[in-house]
Amino acid sequence: MFPSLTAERLSDGQEVRSLSQSKKHATSLEMTFIVILFEIGSTPMFVLGSKAKQDAWLAMSVGAAAGFALLLLFLWIQRRLPEMELAGMLRFGFGRIAGGLISAIYCCYFAYESMRNLRDFGELTAIILLPATPMSITMLVFLMIGVYAIWKGVKTIFRLPEILLPGLILCYFVLIIMFLLMKIADFRRLMPVAENGLRPILNTALPDIVSFPFGQIIVFLLLWSLWNRPGVPAKQTIWAYIGVSLFLIFMEATNIAVLGPDLTHSSVLPLLKAVRTLSGLRFIERLDILVTFMIFIGLMIKMLIFFYCSVRMASLLTNKSEKIWVIAVGAVIYAASFIERDYTQHIAIGLGPSLKIDVIFQVAIPLVLALAVALRGHKGFIPPGQ
Repeated sequence: MFPSLTAERLSDGQEVRSLSQSKKHATSLEMTFIVILFEIGSTPMFVLGSKAKQDAWLAMSVGAAAGFALLLLFLWIQRRLPEMELAGMLRFGFGRIAGGLISAIYCCYFAYESMRNLRDFGELTAIILLPATPMSITMLVFLMIGVYAIWKGVKTIFRLPEILLPGLILCYFVLIIMFLLMKIADFRRLMPVAENGLRPILNTALPDIVSFPFGQIIVFLLLWSLWNRPGVPAKQTIWAYIGVSLFLIFMEATNIAVLGPDLTHSSVLPLLKAVRTLSGLRFIERLDILVTFMIFIGLMIKMLIFFYCSVRMASLLTNKSEKIWVIAVGAVIYAASFIERDYTQHIAIGLGPSLKIDVIFQVAIPLVLALAVALRGHKGFIPPGQ
């Protein structure tokens, strides 16, 4: 195993504030559930590799494999700095000033990602559930739920997946069984496999699918240190990641098997369109409402965790209480959610330029940070008592 690099002081004299055992709230089950629910998030709303046509599930597989390499990198960094959160890691790797500046940029980045999920809430509600209700009202309601959860403390955030995930998994299981029993899913639509070679698959997966959803697991550099046991919850995180990856690959394949590659590519919400093919059921109506609430669960957790991480980074940078920052960050998130004109622009930015920028925060900076941590360790920076 790698030696721990946690110390009472950085080499430049910056003190690192360790988390006391009393602040470590998350059990192993809570940590596993929150990884699963966060990674599912809003991903089933889209067919992310649709440019690869019937090979979209292969693109998802490649993205999951590349994301797994990123996960191992994040776990390696956390294992070397087990008592630090992301802000402290950045100051450790880049110095007090540069690390503080990068931490502030990450604070804005997490707020931006939370905003994207909040806007998804508003758009989805307006399209399916409450077309006559202004999005400003629905988004404000969802944001206030997030504000309340963060105000109550991180323990509340970790307990939510224990309540929500079992029901969510049951709903997805029922939908999949319906697709199969009614013979709506025709997996022959996934043929031929890799018809145009590997290049279209790789171009689709890298970096877009890596950025969303797999690379977003970088937020756990702010959450792993809350595990209530010594060390890093590597086993729980890895198994949760593998399970979610297999689930998302299967859902990608199922959407294509139900709709076909062309219709899937042209659909705004492919999963919703796929569920509407179950119109032959006489004993259940409006399954699209059920799917909407399923997606709401994933969106809520994703919005909440990004929101909390932005608040947490601001708190660490200023040494002020999270309760002081939750209102300010929430106001910024809410105001920014109106910048995009409509849903078309929102999706175009989210699945376009936004994914390219994600690479900087999810890949480039962590790689440089890992190199800095490795060099500090190579020079013999070992904390007292090691």
